[in-house]
Amino acid sequence: MLDLKKQLQSKKYLIVAFLAIVTVSFHIYLIFTGLMPNLVSRPIHLALVLPCIFLFSEDENSSMLTKYFGYILLICALFSTYFIIDNHIDLEDQYGSLEGNLQYFVSISLLLAVLEMARRAIKLALPLTASIALAYGLWGHYIPGDFGHQKIPLDSFLGTLVIAEGGIFGSLTGISVNVVAVFVILGAFVGVGEGGNAFMSMSTKLAGRLRGGAAKVSVLASGFFGSISGSASANVASTGAFTIPTMIRLKYPASLAAAVEAVASTGGQIMPPLMGAGAFIMAELLRVNYSTIMSAAIFPAILFFFTVWIGIDVFAKKYNLVAMNEDEIPTSRLVLKLAPFFIIPFGILLYSLLLVGKTPQYSAALAIFASIFLLFVNQDWKISLKGFIFRFLEACITASKQISTIASVIICAGIIIGVLNITGVGVKITSAILFLAGDNLWIALLLTALACLILGMEVPTTAAYIICVSVAGPILQEFGLSALQAHLFIFWFALLSTITPPVCGTVFIASGMAQTNWLGVVSKAMKLGIGLYIVPLAFISNKYLIYPNENFLLALISFVKIAVGLALLSNALVNDKLVIITRTALIILAFVIIMFPFPMN
Repeated sequence: MLDLKKQLQSKKYLIVAFLAIVTVSFHIYLIFTGLMPNLVSRPIHLALVLPCIFLFSEDENSSMLTKYFGYILLICALFSTYFIIDNHIDLEDQYGSLEGNLQYFVSISLLLAVLEMARRAIKLALPLTASIALAYGLWGHYIPGDFGHQKIPLDSFLGTLVIAEGGIFGSLTGISVNVVAVFVILGAFVGVGEGGNAFMSMSTKLAGRLRGGAAKVSVLASGFFGSISGSASANVASTGAFTIPTMIRLKYPASLAAAVEAVASTGGQIMPPLMGAGAFIMAELLRVNYSTIMSAAIFPAILFFFTVWIGIDVFAKKYNLVAMNEDEIPTSRLVLKLAPFFIIPFGILLYSLLLVGKTPQYSAALAIFASIFLLFVNQDWKISLKGFIFRFLEACITASKQISTIASVIICAGIIIGVLNITGVGVKITSAILFLAGDNLWIALLLTALACLILGMEVPTTAAYIICVSVAGPILQEFGLSALQAHLFIFWFALLSTITPPVCGTVFIASGMAQTNWLGVVSKAMKLGIGLYIVPLAFISNKYLIYPNENFLLALISFVKIAVGLALLSNALVNDKLVIITRTALIILAFVIIMFPFPMN
């Protein structure tokens, strides 16, 4: 931990900390204040995240021209957000049509700033996609045939995207402001305190003595930590810093150590209670309580981690991987001392959300306040004011950075969704997929999964889910799937690119930490993570799996049946001691068990 005095003497640190505190305070304030107009709260949200991206996340290798261009764009964008906030009443009366040169300047500067913000935060793929969408909206009327559109007046096109709620300040940005940011803050405060240590110690205590114990600790720790971070990359970087060196020291092949962490960290985004940002967006798009999403996701998430666990056990037999050393396993006393650091905030969250029936935002706010009070004490439950100040500032800065990155994704994706709605091309793509699929649901699912995989290779999971669900969601519902089935299916397949080549982001991070070639990692990761490919198909065939609140018995029967099939499938893929005929027979049997629906489904 860096010395607090040195940190506080740094002007840059003080500015970052001040902006972070303002950002955190604003998003918590929104929970308890009255209704704030969307063209006020959403531009403020953008104004708060812009400096974090343009000033404090610069690439050291960027040219002076890029830096000064960023400064100019930041100033223009901040002025434009102020203009919209100050004139929001008059702008609402314009119904998305620009008036005057100043409003054109505001629209263009904000669109450029959002594109550049996304490029700096998550590289080129998403802003490039958004730029293509903008080009299509501006000049798509020159395209002949069905995929062209009627000419859209420039004032209406830009106005809808910027001064109305059909683009960068649309409903997706509203979700980022009102829901996602609040849970990101909660995750940051729990993680910066002793909550992260609590997850790791409990995982080690539960699994450290088992065969392949270090790998199983990784699975549990990533599942626990992923439930508060919702980010596969953050999960690898945090839990992997402990689990990967431990596995390698215990003579695990480096490729296996990296694969275990990459796969387990991916599962964090589908593990309740928090999951990823996409889960909150799903709840808002479906207009259901977040508890509905949690109950639907819990059995599939457990099946995913169960499959990983089985695969690790088979690898452990193959490589004769032993349990962790006794001196590395924490005492029961330490686990019990650390447990309240996550039990208290999560207990408050779940009690308020599920039993009292409060909104997710309000419930998260109560958990945040509890987490802030826990920052006063260390793992020995001794009060430290100095430690509180440092941990509080660190939590605010961590939350601010994560909010800015997620906002960069969501706001930029809002441009794409806005163009889809303005031009009507989304409906045309839907019609094309329906035509290609004919009357076959499984072909439609295959095309949707392929689209999710391809798009997920280029843009972050949340953006891939948002874009795919806006196009493919209605298609799958046309084939008789419930809206929840369709959204969960797309959300799961948007995750595929984290472990599927050629992009496989978590694989690259984990292989770098293990200092091994990524090709050896990805082959093991895909075997361990086979559940990510199969479970979405399973809850299409076995619909009760995601409706435990409607019929728990049938959900449990479906869960057990699918678990048996996944265990057979994992053994067949990982255990190379089996002859080809046996492995083939096991794979066929596994698919029959998994895909054959329970009679009452």
